[in-house]
Amino acid sequence: MEAEEELIAAAQHIMNSLETNDNLTDDARKILANLGSRLTSMASVSETTNEESKEDEGFNEIEDQLNKIHDKVMNWEKEQSVMIWDCGPEEGYEYLKAVNEARKWTEVLQKRSPNSNSSEDEILLRRAHDVLQTAMARLEEEFRHLLVQNRQPFEPEHMSFRSSEEDIMEAASVISSGDDSIEDVVQRENMGRTSEEYVIDLVHPDVIPDLKSIANVMFDSNYGRECSQVFIDVQKDALDDCLFILEVEKLSIEDVLKMEWNALNSKIRRWMRAMKIFVRVYLASEKLLSDQIFGELESVSCVCFTESSKAAILQLLNFCEAIAIGPHQPEKLIRILDMYEVLADLIPDIGTLYSDETGSCVRTECEDVLKRLGDCAKATFLEFENAVANNVSTNPFPGGGVHHVTRYVVNYIKALMDYKKTLDEVLKDQDKEFESSLTISPDRSTVSEEESVGENSCNTPMAQHFQSLISILKCNLDEKSKLYKEESLQHLFLMNNIHYMAEKVKSSELRTVLGDEWIRKHNWKFQQHAMSYERATWSSILALLKDEGIQNPGSNSISRTILKERMQSFYIAFEEVYKSQTGWKVPDNRLRDDLIISTSLKVIQAYRTFVGRHINHISEKHIKYSADDLEDYLLDLFEGSQKSLHGGHKK
Repeated sequence: MEAEEELIAAAQHIMNSLETNDNLTDDARKILANLGSRLTSMASVSETTNEESKEDEGFNEIEDQLNKIHDKVMNWEKEQSVMIWDCGPEEGYEYLKAVNEARKWTEVLQKRSPNSNSSEDEILLRRAHDVLQTAMARLEEEFRHLLVQNRQPFEPEHMSFRSSEEDIMEAASVISSGDDSIEDVVQRENMGRTSEEYVIDLVHPDVIPDLKSIANVMFDSNYGRECSQVFIDVQKDALDDCLFILEVEKLSIEDVLKMEWNALNSKIRRWMRAMKIFVRVYLASEKLLSDQIFGELESVSCVCFTESSKAAILQLLNFCEAIAIGPHQPEKLIRILDMYEVLADLIPDIGTLYSDETGSCVRTECEDVLKRLGDCAKATFLEFENAVANNVSTNPFPGGGVHHVTRYVVNYIKALMDYKKTLDEVLKDQDKEFESSLTISPDRSTVSEEESVGENSCNTPMAQHFQSLISILKCNLDEKSKLYKEESLQHLFLMNNIHYMAEKVKSSELRTVLGDEWIRKHNWKFQQHAMSYERATWSSILALLKDEGIQNPGSNSISRTILKERMQSFYIAFEEVYKSQTGWKVPDNRLRDDLIISTSLKVIQAYRTFVGRHINHISEKHIKYSADDLEDYLLDLFEGSQKSLHGGHKK
């Protein structure tokens, strides 16, 4: 360096002398100028030689470093059966340190290459790239191994997902068959936010720092896509395992549509439990894992979470879609409402989990499926109204008791009261096409004044539909009552069914929908039918116990013959009533007792009075039954088991 400076200084001195000394001859000037140029050239050559020497030293240093890194990377490549992190975190740290060095030297060489025509630099750069590529492939496998081997078992011990046939109460489709009895319909599932809300460690916490370090190195080395894909692939499999544990099957829409209702009902119940667990426990935990590993890499975490979980959540939503487009069978309504409520309750959670642009497809699908479930629930309820209206019987209901349709409908809407808010929501924007799709029979086209609801009833969309449905049911029962030949049985049938409706409404939240005035009107109505039953049954029989027409012709004396015939006619009529009406049914014990007491007061009093008044004209052998006998026999009425009297005093 000093020699270079001396040569430059001497050349500069000569050049200055040429400029300031006017006494030099031309030849002298030419000689000095040549000398200055040679000195300047010598200084330049010396400087170039020094720079080349320095570059040689840098090249050698990079080559030495890459050799060390190459040896470390290739040593592990010879041990493919041994995973680096299985040998301890220190080994993993050393490996990552070497890979980081390879990345840095690659960057240095890339910066040198444009300014260098050296073939050695190009060779060294290719070698650095090869080492880095080999190391990245190894880190992919290490990343995958750490995720898989350190996966925590997912065992939701707080909840049983296996259900037996006994705990599934099925609502038989009496609307279509009319032959199966049911007292209760499918009960509402408990949809509360309880123990499902917590986050678990899907991967052992100890390896999270290692996973994060690997991810950072791979992303810094422009291998982020490969790292992300490993995470997505591994966690997709983990999510599939989770669905398997939750007993969620991969079913196509066609599979669901072909399924029998009993099997489908069981799968819906399982879906409801699994959906809550999956979203609030597993997806929340999956989101946390993604954030822990990729949280510092801007939007990478959201993309990895969405891509790894999208298929699983869409599989669950696909089941909803199949239910929503299936046939609108009334027995499915409660389950559809259950599914609607579960999904509606989870949409805020899903919105939080998939809050960015990459998750918009999941958010949109959830909202679309929820709307389709709501439309399905609406159509199913309207179809239920239609099915009740068109439930036609060709034979009278045996015994005149509470018809299966009455039990089904009343218990059905009673159970639907639990879904008051949801039903108001899905019915509030009822489309005209749904209204027009109903087949309105002439018998229910208008509701009579006495069937109208009271002033204190609700006017919500659900309440209006319930009021309409009850009126439709009443019209249907009126038609069914006409199938009985006996007028008395017609009234008994309507008395039983209207009483059943009134009692169910009075003792449940249906009271808030139909109102106290409706209850009062229907209490009065079933009492009217009770009185009409008594008149139709006993009026002609009690007329036999009147004095008119029992005198001898042309005198006021009692005709023993006519009296005897009257008594025999009364006994025959009573026995006929006993024979037929012991087979009739009044299911409500209190109503049955009231009806028997009312009947006894009229019949027994009339019989006792008649016999007492004419005891002197009647032979004891012609008194077939005492008043107490008849009173005891009346207690056998409406039991639903037909009996016969064979004469003689009851002992």
